[in-house]
Amino acid sequence: MTGSVFFRALGAALVALGPVFAGAEALAQQAAPAPGETAAPAHGLAMYGAPALPEGFAQLPYANPDAPKGGRVRYGESGSFDSLNPFILQGRAPQGLREYVAESLMGRSYDEAFTLYCLLCESVATDAARSYVEFTLRPEARFSDGSPVTVEDVIWSFETLGTQGHPRYQNAWRKVALVEQTGERSLKITFSEADRELALLMGLRPVLQKAQWQGRDFATTTDLVPIGSGPYRLVQAEMGKFVRYERNPDWWGKDLPFNNGLWNFDEIRHDYFGDANVIFEAFKGGEIDVWRELNAANWGKNFDFPAVRGGRVIKAEVPHQRPSGINGLVMNTRRPVFADWRVREAMTLAFNFEFINQALNDGTEPRITSYFSNSTLAMQPGPATGRVAELLAPFAADLVPGVIEGYALPVSDGRELNRANTRKAMALLEEAGWTVGEGGVLRDAAGAPFSFEILLRQGGGYWFGPYDPQPVVDIYLEALSRLGIFPKVTAIDDAQYQSRVKSFDFDMAWYLRALTLSPGNEQSYYWSASAAEEPGSGNWMGMKVPAAEAMIGAMLNARDPAEFTAAVRALDRILTAGRYVIPAWFSRVSRIAHIDALHYPERLPLYGDWTGFQPDVWWYEAQ
Repeated sequence: MTGSVFFRALGAALVALGPVFAGAEALAQQAAPAPGETAAPAHGLAMYGAPALPEGFAQLPYANPDAPKGGRVRYGESGSFDSLNPFILQGRAPQGLREYVAESLMGRSYDEAFTLYCLLCESVATDAARSYVEFTLRPEARFSDGSPVTVEDVIWSFETLGTQGHPRYQNAWRKVALVEQTGERSLKITFSEADRELALLMGLRPVLQKAQWQGRDFATTTDLVPIGSGPYRLVQAEMGKFVRYERNPDWWGKDLPFNNGLWNFDEIRHDYFGDANVIFEAFKGGEIDVWRELNAANWGKNFDFPAVRGGRVIKAEVPHQRPSGINGLVMNTRRPVFADWRVREAMTLAFNFEFINQALNDGTEPRITSYFSNSTLAMQPGPATGRVAELLAPFAADLVPGVIEGYALPVSDGRELNRANTRKAMALLEEAGWTVGEGGVLRDAAGAPFSFEILLRQGGGYWFGPYDPQPVVDIYLEALSRLGIFPKVTAIDDAQYQSRVKSFDFDMAWYLRALTLSPGNEQSYYWSASAAEEPGSGNWMGMKVPAAEAMIGAMLNARDPAEFTAAVRALDRILTAGRYVIPAWFSRVSRIAHIDALHYPERLPLYGDWTGFQPDVWWYEAQ
């Protein structure tokens, strides 16, 4: 499962994640219904075993039930937005619209990797094979206009999202055989194929009001504010400039234990600026209340301004326990120039991470070593062994070197010239048919130059986490020139950038993909062959690797944490050794500067500063 990447910063674990899955393994050994037997309706649903929180729990473990209500928080966003519909592919919606306004049948506890608890539903039931899931709605559930949330609304929402919504909703919907109303407040979803995560995914689908959309084309409507059942209502918006949300005083769910200590601000506002530098100046000037700093060097040198010295701005470092994800330069293998893994390895060898890290981060940030690095899901060093090797063995003949034998990113001596790795890169390029020819330019056998475009969004922003990758690219260009490669760099505005990356109209671009401790069906949306042909998908690199799809299938049907972990580690090997992305760095902590009136609980969730943390459990209380 995955959530919206609301906070954008990629991070990694400060502590080992072994206890997370050790606990899950213990839970998996608890009593479970026999095959074919239906479990009794419950308050929650876990991928393995039982939910950690018992029925009747008082609040989520990282929420403060005594947090005061009131006040406001103002955020700064880079770029723009041109749609008020966050559920479709067309346009870009503002921050918060999905998270604050709409609710799902179930909600995530961000203190558990693979567990949901009832929210709009009062109970959930399934069988041991997860061949179906049945939900019973809470009778008190209401949309923001006071109308009840009905089974009809739920079924319409699921069908509409699955057929007309953003592609991220459609993959799981293809595995649904039947949705039927089974009672006044209950519905049953039967699945057409084995996939243990589907029951949880259905619990996370947003529920919208059917009546609001009658007579409208859901897939193309961008100017209608969705009516949801969530804690906030969008009360003011100016396209591309700002959105303002107000807490609904009549919110039906304000007294639910799941929401105890959540959604404490009366007002949440998101203002949009030209780039990250302008946002930081707005923060220094008191126009916004929170700044997330992703550059360790800037954290040490850019916060000597009056509000910090006077204590009106607090600097906080929040640890988190999530995979690093992937963040760096992605190569589009749909383009012939990047189709050969040897070329992609040469591009990686030319990327002098150690020198770049020293120049931009004072050498403090660790490199991303794989897609799930800094978690127990990460591929292990050296050759594949045990169950991982068994899973990969049937595909050995078709896998690129390094998947089974072991692969590690190249390391330089930290000097700018990076001579050893440059020689290795040139040898690989020559092996792939490229040599330095006329004018010192790398050319193929026909004399055509090795040319490509690096596509960037002006000012960095959302797509980059939110730092501007231009300084990284500038250093990289110098390194490539020593190989006779002279790429064109194109920086375009947000709207053009989104249009091009959604249609895969680029050679190389900066890629950010946050990953969780509970990867599932969304992995097909990122790495499958069908996603490679689906505009707007996460498969920017265009990979079509049957072994990757087989590993995703193994993940989805794993019956215990050990099998699940082996499948993810095998997938991690395929992705990393595929040399699709040249990884940059991640941060071991989230660095957050905020006004002193904002507070959060001392008890942090497993994922730290991520979806589910801010503004969810924060509150306003003036000193």
